[in-house]
Amino acid sequence: MEGNQTVITHFILLGFGELHDMQMLLYILFLILYIFTMMANFLTVLLILVDQHLHTPMYFFLGNLSCLEMMYSSTILPKMLDSLLTGEKSISFKGCIIQFYFFASLGSTECYLLSVMSYDRFLAICKPLHYVTTMRVARCIQLAAVSWINGTVFTSVYLVLMLQLWFCGPSEIDHFFCESLPLIKLSCSDTTLAKYAIAILAYIFTFPPFILTLMSYIFILRNILRIPSRTGRQKAFSTCSSHLIVVSFFYGAITIVYLMPETEQKKNYSKLFSLLYTVLPSLLNPLIYTLRNKDVKEALKKLLGRFFVLL
Repeated sequence: MEGNQTVITHFILLGFGELHDMQMLLYILFLILYIFTMMANFLTVLLILVDQHLHTPMYFFLGNLSCLEMMYSSTILPKMLDSLLTGEKSISFKGCIIQFYFFASLGSTECYLLSVMSYDRFLAICKPLHYVTTMRVARCIQLAAVSWINGTVFTSVYLVLMLQLWFCGPSEIDHFFCESLPLIKLSCSDTTLAKYAIAILAYIFTFPPFILTLMSYIFILRNILRIPSRTGRQKAFSTCSSHLIVVSFFYGAITIVYLMPETEQKKNYSKLFSLLYTVLPSLLNPLIYTLRNKDVKEALKKLLGRFFVLL
C-alpha cells in the first residue's frame, strides 16, 4: 500500500495564518523579540566572561543557559520571521527534521541545566560549608557536560522513532515550527507504538530533572523558613528567587502544552502556549537574572564604564 503513496518531501508550516491581516505586525514584534533575545543573552555571556566576580558556579551555569537560549531562539525564530515576511511557509522534510532535532535537544538540555542550577542553589543555601569543596571547577564542567549530553542522547533516540514514521499527506503543520505532536498527527503510519515510546522516553529523560529541581526548592524553602531574622530570610530567598521564577515559567508552560487534556479551548490557544516555552523564556531569562541580581548589574556598570572611557 505504501508503494502507491506519495512520500512527503516538504511540509507547510501554517504558522499564524489565521491572523492574515497582522502578518507584518507579527514580523516586527518577533524581529524585535529575536534581536533583544540575542543581545540580552550575548551580553550575559560577555559579562560572565570579562568580570572576575562572576567566575562562580552559579554564573558558569547561567552562561551555559544563555548560550543555549541563543541557539534555541535561532532554531525557531529565523524561519518564522522569513515566513511572516515573504509568505513562504514551505519547509523541506530534512529541514523540518533538523529543526525538530535541535528544538527537542536544546529543550531537554534546558531541563537538566535548570535542575543543575537548582542543585547549585540548594548547596549554597542548605550546605554552605560544603559548597566550595563540592562545586569545584571540574564538578561544574561535568554537570554542564552531562546536561548537554543527556539532551542530545534523548533527542537522538526520539529522532530514530520519528524517522520510522511514514508521511504521505496531508503536509500542513498547524504550528509555527516542526514540533513532535503536530508531526505525528500527519503520519500515515500506525503511530500507537511511537506515541507510547516517545511518552516513556520523555518521562525517563525529563521527569528526573524536574523532581531534582522540585526537591531542591522544597529543601531550600524549608531551610529559609528556619532562619530567625526577617532580613536573613529575604537575603537567602533573593539568591534563588530569580531561578525559581525561570523554572516556574518554563515548567508551567510545558505542563499546559503536553500534560493538560486535549480540549477545543486548548487547541485554539496551543500556539500561544507554545510561545510561552519557546520564544519568551529565551528573552525573559537573562532579563530576570540581570534585573534581580546586584552582581550582574554591577558588572554591567563596570563594562559600560570601560566602554565610555574608550570612547
